[in-house]
Amino acid sequence: MISYKVGNELPIEQVIDVYRASTLGLRRPVDDQERMQKMLSAANLVITAWDQDSLVGIARSLTDFVFCTYLSDLAVDTRYQRQGIGKELMRRTQEAGGKASIFLFAAPAAEEYYKHVGLTAGYGFLLREGETIK
Repeated sequence: MISYKVGNELPIEQVIDVYRASTLGLRRPVDDQERMQKMLSAANLVITAWDQDSLVGIARSLTDFVFCTYLSDLAVDTRYQRQGIGKELMRRTQEAGGKASIFLFAAPAAEEYYKHVGLTAGYGFLLREGETIK
């Protein structure tokens, strides 16, 4: 049975393992433990999924709890995918965020999943690491 917890006081090694096991590690700095720790510590809404003592999923967000929640990372170990864990992590993120709208950037492979669970695409803009305002 999967249990869920709120909070970002987590062993960074377990967090990194979940990112790697979910394929999100391909798009996150998982080889830089210090940077990953800072990412986790700065998040003010973290929901995790556990199979007993094993971390199997994480939703890492930044939110003001009234207007917007940026769901920065949604990672579920591939061995646990297709069991509703990602959907439940998002549902709990939405619940904890109050009236805040949730927004995220989807990897191309995840676009259909987000549509399937009820998210709609909109307009967004991005300034990537290393780019500057002109």
